[in-house]
Amino acid sequence: MTYILPVLIILVVLSIVTVQQATVAVTTIFGKYNRTLYPGLNFRIPIIEQVFKRISVQNRAVELNFQAVTIDQANVHFTSLLLFSVMDNNEETVKKVAFRFLSDRDFMATLSRTVEGSIRAYVATKKQQEVLSLRREITEAVKINVDHMLEDWGFHLIDLQINDITFDDEVMRSMSKIVAANNLKAAAENEGQALLITKTKAAEAEGNAIKIAAEAEREAARMRGQAVALFREEVAKGMSQAAKEMQTANLDTSVILFSMWTEAVKNFTEHGKGNIIFLDGSVDGMQKTLKELMALNSLDYSPHQGK
Repeated sequence: MTYILPVLIILVVLSIVTVQQATVAVTTIFGKYNRTLYPGLNFRIPIIEQVFKRISVQNRAVELNFQAVTIDQANVHFTSLLLFSVMDNNEETVKKVAFRFLSDRDFMATLSRTVEGSIRAYVATKKQQEVLSLRREITEAVKINVDHMLEDWGFHLIDLQINDITFDDEVMRSMSKIVAANNLKAAAENEGQALLITKTKAAEAEGNAIKIAAEAEREAARMRGQAVALFREEVAKGMSQAAKEMQTANLDTSVILFSMWTEAVKNFTEHGKGNIIFLDGSVDGMQKTLKELMALNSLDYSPHQGK
């Protein structure tokens, strides 16, 4: 009797199993799956029932680094982050997670190779210029393949992120040169377009200025012509009136012409820009000039005299 109580205490202690929150425990009897223990205090059959594995149902993250080759034989280096978790804590799911792989190390190795293989297969169909712009497409394609396989293992893919995509140094240098050349080309095209626009606008402005100046000159010439015509008309009216008054007074109208001739000589002298004025000041020359003026006067003012 003295040994029974300690034995019972030992058996009770051995039968107690504590499972942490967000964790489940899988037990086996003689190596065969028996049941799943959930968080809290649990009891098992001492010695016979063994805790085979404790499985965390929390989210798990793993960072993967690997290399792929494009269709044009360019090496691409990837850094990706994989976030996954156990699908649920149902018995069938827990059995898959517990017994599908020998160890967690084997599971992680398989998972890494699966992701790497999916990305390599996708990148192998693309050119190096396309890879950088297809980050989202690569992620979506890999997610579909990896998520399907994880479900078969009892896991669920939460997220896959490709954080970094790089090429070999030589490829990066050549791509930098291409980008620089394209930037220079774009800058030259923009500069050429700006210069073309500037010259076009300048030509349009010059053309508009010439057009406006021509229209202004034409309007000025028209107005000058009207002014001269009005001046001549007023002069003709004045001369006609003066001639009528002199005829009424029985005076010689040639005096008007002589006065005009002398006024013209005076105007030449006062406002002329030259230093020498050549005029025929002889009696014959003056008579000739007066005869021409009289003839012009008879042609210009005969209609007015007839009125």
